Amino acid sequence: MPRPSRPELDPDAVAELRAIYAAIESRPVHRDCTLRTGCCHFRLTGRTPQVTKAEALYAAKGVRASGRSTVKPHSDGACPLLGSNGRCTIYEHRPFGCRTHFCAEAGGPYVRKEVADLIQRLEALDERLGHHDGSRPFVPALEEAMGK
Repeated sequence: MPRPSRPELDPDAVAELRAIYAAIESRPVHRDCTLRTGCCHFRLTGRTPQVTKAEALYAAKGVRASGRSTVKPHSDGACPLLGSNGRCTIYEHRPFGCRTHFCAEAGGPYVRKEVADLIQRLEALDERLGHHDGSRPFVPALEEAMGK
């Protein structure tokens, strides 16, 4: 029996995600995140980034581009994409929530009004792609996007 094909983002959706991510990078909000990775330790912080379906699919694309076909949880509850070297293994494909951190040491979360327009664009992209479930916790959404 053939295996079902895994969902992929079309080039227009990828371009829109990249444009949203570029927009957040261009915002003049001061952050001091120099590989602190505190926000990557979900169990310790009690917080996990929420992602849209499109973001989960894009992150899965980054996982596959890194040569992996699965993600394995860390025993300490850290993000499964945090490498042993302390760096994100899909940095260019990381979701919006990772880009707008909630790490107090790095400057805390972006104020919602500073990014509301970008959140609306993420939601509109998901709707355009036929996904109406809203955002979900990153790890289960990524596992689903990986076809687990």
